[in-house]
Amino acid sequence: MSGSDLQRMVDALAEELGRSVAINDPSVHLWCASRHFGDEDEVRVHAVLQREGGSAVIGHILAQGVTGWTGPGVIPARPDLHMRARLCRPIRCRGELLGLLMVIDPDSLAEADFEAIEDSAAAMAALLYRDFVAEDAERVAREAAVRELLCGTAEQRAAALRALDGQGWLRGGHHATVSVAEVLAPGREEAQVEVALRVALEAVARNRFAEFASAVKGNRGFLLQSAPAAKEHLREQGATVAKQVRDVLGESAHCVVGIGTTTGALAEAWISQDQATTAARGARVLPGAADVVFWEDLGVHATLLEIPEGRLTPRLLPAALEELLAHDPHGRLVRTLEVYLDHAGSGPDAARALHIHRTSLYYRLHQIEQITGLSLSDGGNRLALHLGVRLLAMLDDPV
Repeated sequence: MSGSDLQRMVDALAEELGRSVAINDPSVHLWCASRHFGDEDEVRVHAVLQREGGSAVIGHILAQGVTGWTGPGVIPARPDLHMRARLCRPIRCRGELLGLLMVIDPDSLAEADFEAIEDSAAAMAALLYRDFVAEDAERVAREAAVRELLCGTAEQRAAALRALDGQGWLRGGHHATVSVAEVLAPGREEAQVEVALRVALEAVARNRFAEFASAVKGNRGFLLQSAPAAKEHLREQGATVAKQVRDVLGESAHCVVGIGTTTGALAEAWISQDQATTAARGARVLPGAADVVFWEDLGVHATLLEIPEGRLTPRLLPAALEELLAHDPHGRLVRTLEVYLDHAGSGPDAARALHIHRTSLYYRLHQIEQITGLSLSDGGNRLALHLGVRLLAMLDDPV
């Protein structure tokens, strides 16, 4: 980027206005800022020191819909964040959002100030567009290579690996661990979700970009790391991604992260990605699942989650389990069956888990056999019913 030229423009505008001016990138990370004019707040001071105002501030700004603005608007104050109101002037060229020009305390701006801001924004747009074309082309190529390495055909994966290595976009080892973040944010624009994912992935990869490669597609973010990491470290990374997304999009947004196994070569990263995608789905649909789930911890659910979501319907349930559901409106017998099978058919262990006497347990098991017509002493019947209750838990509407 033509940083020195942009800085001169920012400084000149600040001197003309007599107040602090800052330029952020479309992800609300600070590019450059003028000197303070006594109007700074804690958010600006933090941004100057850390190059960003923090994920909660980013979320507040994005919540105003700035990525879709074509003209200036006001970012309202947030006293809880120690943030004063700001004028935000999106910098655009040929429809592309290139940056966000920020000026604190918009209510005191005069008409001449607005004219100066408009003139400066136009000049900045021309300057930034040259760099945008080059930088965006590289970003698009890099992310395309990551996606093809993780999700492409064998030929695409081989070409992507050569590109990542040849361009120096991924170094640091020959292992591959993939994390997949999936965001559910009703009411949020796709651009806001994309920014939230990029902010979150950058928070993890910060200062270690040579070991990480990432890509965003729709509501999913892919993080590939080439250096091995301990399981707890991977879990912390996933939790950081989920928290950053929530901070940006608000608590109504839900971000889950699936983590695949570590492969012995980058060429096998697609295996880890496939596992991570399955684990992310598990985090989203399995009852009681955490926001961060490892594929290796899914057990039999790793197989069940391979069923396409459109095919996961009550029609997959064994007929005997459907009969039990019809005769068990409160779910007591189904719960008893689930606990009994989870404890490998051990009566004493199941009774303790259910907090009932063994006599009551055996009475319920007898009822289950009578209703289903299946003997629980038969291994095949147990397997069918056990898979059935696991599938039942994955259904949005089991009845």
